[in-house]
Amino acid sequence: MSAPPGYEVPVERGAFRVDGRVALVTGASRGIGRAVALELARAGANTALVGRDRRLLEEVVMEVRRLGRTAVACVADVQDPDQITDSTARCASTLGSVDILVNNAGMVSRGSVEAMSDAEWSQVLDVNLSSAFHYARLTSSAMCERGWGRIINIASISGQTGGVSGSVAYSSSKGGLLAFTKTLARDLGPYAVTVNAVSPGQIQTGMGVEVPAEELARVVADIPLGRLGTPADVACAVRFLASEEAGYITGATLDVNGGILRR
Repeated sequence: MSAPPGYEVPVERGAFRVDGRVALVTGASRGIGRAVALELARAGANTALVGRDRRLLEEVVMEVRRLGRTAVACVADVQDPDQITDSTARCASTLGSVDILVNNAGMVSRGSVEAMSDAEWSQVLDVNLSSAFHYARLTSSAMCERGWGRIINIASISGQTGGVSGSVAYSSSKGGLLAFTKTLARDLGPYAVTVNAVSPGQIQTGMGVEVPAEELARVVADIPLGRLGTPADVACAVRFLASEEAGYITGATLDVNGGILRR
C-alpha cells in the first residue's frame, strides 16, 4: 500500500539517535542532569557538562568517555550571565556549536512569602528561569542558521499544580519556564528549532532531605504507577525530544510523573 499524499514513510534510523550532535546540559554533575548527559552520550551526542563542582563534573566526563563519546567540563554558576557566556564559549571552542540545549540547572526553596527575602526570591528565579533564557539566547541563533536545534527545559509538576505550601518561588520559576517554552517554540519554529519541556513529578535523586518511611509511603500511594520516578525516567524523555523522531513536536510539555497529574 502506498503512503497517502503528503505523508513520507520514515526512514529507519535506530532508536532516538543524536549521533554527532553537540549537547550542552546544565546542572550536569548529579541527579537528573547527570542521567541526561549519559543518556545523550548513549544516543551518540558529545556533551558539554555545566555545573559548579569540578570534581563531580570530571567524574561524569569520564563516564561519558567510557561510552565512547567526547565530553568537556564547564564549571559555571548559572546565576552569573558572564559565567554562562564563558561556559557556552568553552563548549563551542571544544566541541562546536550547541545543537541540543538542556536547561536542567535548578534549586529548591521552601518558606512563606512573608519570610522570603528578596535575595532568595531572585536567586531561585535566576537559577531556575533566567539561566534558561541566557543559554537559549546564546545558542539559538546558530541553531536557526543551521535549520536544526533542540531546546529542552526541565520544569516540574510544581509549575503545573502550584506545588506545596511554601514553594512559591520554586513553583513560580517552573511555571515561568513552561510559559517560556511555549513562547520560544513559537518564535523558533520557523527555523526548524523545537523547544519543549519535560515536567517531572516525584523523582528520587538522592539529593533531598531523608523522608520518613510513613510519609514516603503516602507519597507513593498517590502515584498510579506505584513508585517514585528515577533520573533515568526523565533522561529517556529528554533523549526522545532531542531525536529526529520528535521533530514535529514543539511547545509541548512531556509529563514524567507516574500518572499523578493526568491532563
